[in-house]
Amino acid sequence: MMIDHIALYTRDLARMRAFYQTYFDGTANTLYHNPKTGLQTYFISFGDGARLELMTRPELADCDRSRQWTGWAHLSFRVGTRENVDALTARLRADGYDVTSGPRVTGDGYYESCVLDPDGNTVEIVA
Repeated sequence: MMIDHIALYTRDLARMRAFYQTYFDGTANTLYHNPKTGLQTYFISFGDGARLELMTRPELADCDRSRQWTGWAHLSFRVGTRENVDALTARLRADGYDVTSGPRVTGDGYYESCVLDPDGNTVEIVA
């Protein structure tokens, strides 16, 4: 058994698509739009077969989040080496994204950094 995809709601579909394509080498399919419901989606595919579905619809409400809440905590991308973690983290920081931790070795032995995507979702980058 394997996970087919993870889905994420956003108010700005184009901005989120560009983020995951630019920094994580994702490839987007053609925009899907259901005119009856207003739902619009892109599937972003990654080299290992993983997919992220980005979705929007007119009636989305913002949620009030702190750094800790129940539910999904982060999305993690393995970039292969510590040097790749360092380079991608530096690139995201230089481009104005909020790097919330690292790069560092965690207590459980991961070499990682964490950055917030354009909507404030935590994305973990690991070696």
